[in-house]
Amino acid sequence: MNAVGRRFEVVKNELIVAKCQYTVENTLPTRDFFKVDEDNLYVVRQKELEDGSWQFIVAAKMRKEVS
Repeated sequence: MNAVGRRFEVVKNELIVAKCQYTVENTLPTRDFFKVDEDNLYVVRQKELEDGSWQFIVAAKMRKEVS
């Protein structure tokens, strides 16, 4: 499974259908200068663990600024 760059909500649904175990960690920007949409998560890293489960690191999409 290649989930990097995809919306986590879609990946999560695929994992549920496939009955795969998974864990999720969120990552955030180091500074709060950039506003993020925490409801719109994307997979930035994935790893298949020895027990066959998956570990995903997800990040929120940055909000668009209107100037």
